[in-house]
Amino acid sequence: MQFKDIGVLASVIMIVAMLVIPLPHWLLSFLIIINITLALLVLLTAMNMQEALQFSIFPSLLLLLTLFRLGLNVSTTRAILSDGSAGGVVDTFGSFVTGGNVIVGLVVFVILIIIQFIVITKGSERVSEVAARFTLDAMPGKQMSIDADLNAGMISDTQARERREKVSNEADFYGAMDGATKFVKGDAIAGIIIVMINLLVGMIIGVVQLGLPFAEAASQFSKLTVGDGIVSQIPALLISTATGIVVTRAASEGNLGTDITSQLLGQPKLLYVAAATILLLGLATPINDILTIPVAIALAVSAFMMSRPKDEDPDELLELEESEQTEGLKSPENVVNLLNVDPVEFEFGYGLIPLVDASQGGDLLDRVVMIRRQLALELGLVIPVVRIRDNIQLQPNEYRIKIKGSEMARGELLLDHYLAMSPGGEDSIPGIDTVEPSFGLPAKWITEEVKEDAEIMGYTVVDPPSVVSTHLTEIIRANAADLIGRQETKQLIDHVHESYPILVDELTPTPLSVGEIQKVLAKLLSEHVSIRNLPIIFETLADSSKYTSDVDLLTEYSRQSLARQITEQYTPQGQALKVMTVSGKVEKMIADSVQQTEQGNYLTIDPQNSQAILESIASEVERVALLDQSPVILCSPAVRMYLRQITERYFPQIPILSYNELEASVEVQSVGVVDVA
Repeated sequence: MQFKDIGVLASVIMIVAMLVIPLPHWLLSFLIIINITLALLVLLTAMNMQEALQFSIFPSLLLLLTLFRLGLNVSTTRAILSDGSAGGVVDTFGSFVTGGNVIVGLVVFVILIIIQFIVITKGSERVSEVAARFTLDAMPGKQMSIDADLNAGMISDTQARERREKVSNEADFYGAMDGATKFVKGDAIAGIIIVMINLLVGMIIGVVQLGLPFAEAASQFSKLTVGDGIVSQIPALLISTATGIVVTRAASEGNLGTDITSQLLGQPKLLYVAAATILLLGLATPINDILTIPVAIALAVSAFMMSRPKDEDPDELLELEESEQTEGLKSPENVVNLLNVDPVEFEFGYGLIPLVDASQGGDLLDRVVMIRRQLALELGLVIPVVRIRDNIQLQPNEYRIKIKGSEMARGELLLDHYLAMSPGGEDSIPGIDTVEPSFGLPAKWITEEVKEDAEIMGYTVVDPPSVVSTHLTEIIRANAADLIGRQETKQLIDHVHESYPILVDELTPTPLSVGEIQKVLAKLLSEHVSIRNLPIIFETLADSSKYTSDVDLLTEYSRQSLARQITEQYTPQGQALKVMTVSGKVEKMIADSVQQTEQGNYLTIDPQNSQAILESIASEVERVALLDQSPVILCSPAVRMYLRQITERYFPQIPILSYNELEASVEVQSVGVVDVA
């Protein structure tokens, strides 16, 4: 434990001891001076902070200082009633500050109580209550604003985390201040009661026990009571003032002194008006001119000095700014920042600003949040933040989607139109011909007037935000494998480790590294297999990695362990799975083309045979598509990954499954055969 911690603990213990242990007069005087010093220090700190959270310890400190002051009151009361004296400080305040007149001292004390209790404390209590309520009410809006800035790419994840923490700390601080102001209020009430006890009981003790005449007892104990009351209320007044400053302080770039001088005295014209008013007040009334004229002159001179142009040469300032900007561009930090590439970017022309601007009804930022949640549930991957920014190089109504700096898609929107897709047959509604960007279907941009007619005729009608949201979703889904790297994989591993620590410890870093696990997950995502069920995948990798470290084989084993998930993904509810099977001839052709080496197995199929297989698949896909059925190719586990290597460039959307990836209970119906002559 550090010395500072021990000092704070010892101070709290000493405060408690003051309540029960009589203290010598010299120590009481020393502690009273310490009390005044602490109160002054708190006030100066409150005046020099820029925002309330810079003095976040204030509520707890307020409680300790109040307890310290009450402990002093108990000790001085004990000393006054038992010894008829409470040390030099109390005696000095009782005689010097009051001018030797007890009645004046009582009046001063009452005025201090009124100022503290009715003016400052009451106002601080009300401001604290309102600030706490408003801060709590504003929390949801502030959180949504942070999420919107994060999705728009205006802030980083670290900055978003810091802002959320600041919002939470503000709520906690103002909630604590709402309760802490009650301490100040109670302290003022306690001060009044203690003064009454000292005054009445002191005179009784002076007359009954000490045998003093009533007038002498009243004079002596009144002086001590007033001194004790004033010496305790001055620090209490300073603390109350600091409380008011803290709860009324708005965030700014300067302290209280800087803000007052810059804002109150920042307009020279108003100082001229004030100077003229004071001067007329002295000339037109019996007030002594000697009092008003110097004040008016001081205001006028101050206004003249403040309105004078500064001596800096504008050319020199411009050169200085240009030099600073040039030096900033030359700094290595700025150059390094230019190398950053965002995982997902959405850029748009200036004509699509209403799509993003919430003040104009744009909800794209909220849609992006929902897209990330949807894909996290669907793929099991935490999608990175989508950076949304305008780009003047694009056409006004154009947008483009980039993955890791490379353009993946581009589209065009008409914000005052709707996109209508025909259910089939000839188009019979007026509109602008276009292509639906997500799936490449023919479509038309139609106006609001024909929207209802199009829906009656069976057209699928969607608004522009839905069009771009669907397009963004499909692009991210199709490129999910490119969005999972070693860093993202490590985050997923750490997440699983929280619930399955033994499983993760057995899997990594031995026998598989983070990079090898990342390759397996990327291969699964590239074939649209969700990795959300990571425990099953990790169980399979932990078992299979004992026999092989081939990433392709580990991926196949992982797919087979996810057989139930894959079956549900491609089998309609309550229906048979319709597939195109692969003939034994084609499977043998592929199996014979697999080359085994020390580095792994490789497919070395003849180009003519590969072309024949692709033509057969294209023919079967076209025939199955006429039956309004989604093509699925089913083959043996031994050749599945090699058949995928043949087709992934030409038919990336066609799923290729093996028999081991289907549940035994599913009904399989063949609708075609992939074969070569």
